[in-house]
Amino acid sequence: MTNAQPDAEGRAPFVPPGTGWPGDPATPDTPVARTAQDVVELAADASELEELAARESVCRACPRLVEWRERVAVERRRAYAHERYWGRPVPGWGEDEPRILLVGLAPAAHGGNRTGRIFTGDRSGDWLFASLHRVGLASLPTSVHAGDGQRLIGVRVGATVRCAPPDNKPTPEERGRCQPWLAREVSLVAPFMRCVVVLGGYAWQGVWAALQQAGYQVPRPRPAFGHGKEVELAAPAGKPLTLLGCYHPSQQNTFTGRVTEPMLDAVFARARDLAGLPKPA
Repeated sequence: MTNAQPDAEGRAPFVPPGTGWPGDPATPDTPVARTAQDVVELAADASELEELAARESVCRACPRLVEWRERVAVERRRAYAHERYWGRPVPGWGEDEPRILLVGLAPAAHGGNRTGRIFTGDRSGDWLFASLHRVGLASLPTSVHAGDGQRLIGVRVGATVRCAPPDNKPTPEERGRCQPWLAREVSLVAPFMRCVVVLGGYAWQGVWAALQQAGYQVPRPRPAFGHGKEVELAAPAGKPLTLLGCYHPSQQNTFTGRVTEPMLDAVFARARDLAGLPKPA
């Protein structure tokens, strides 16, 4: 049970499903996962990406994450004090038949947890979408809120954990409980996918189980993470899949120069070429 209280206008500490938030895939009738077993069953039973995204977006299987994401939605950051927050799990989004799957760690408390779209509305997203746009994988150089007209080109974005975690650190148990959502997403896009770009070491650790569950042959020992690291996997349908590592464009990494614009562009250009997508005009 969350301790979050309604905001000053008396509204719920999160956006109720089906109430008109741009891009909300859920309805009041979308089934809600409240246990780890619920997540397994509801993910496996989702036959389409839209249905999967809807079920992800109302999940309440991790009490600590539910309490945190909804509390943040009420307390807010001063810069966004007058905005309403999404305050729910953030589902995958982008193309339904992607050539590239981009996987991050989790939504940011005042980014995706606020906007309802992963990697949208924070500094990491500013860097990410600018790079995707430069290499021809996004229609706009920015992504500020759901419904802003941004369109991914040959790309779908997901995460190993769908709720914003305290201090950006989900527990291993929380990551494991969330893993069936990503595994099912991978399964549904596997016929089209040629490359997976993984942002950061934590997401690199978390993506292996999802790939294995989706039928990919995972190497042992698992390769270490590295920026620009490439690992080729045998796919269920016999088509090769390349896993591509990329440093996360966090403020710590961008401020210190560990990640630069040319470094990001090089990774996404490589992913574009591996996926057989065209270069920008």
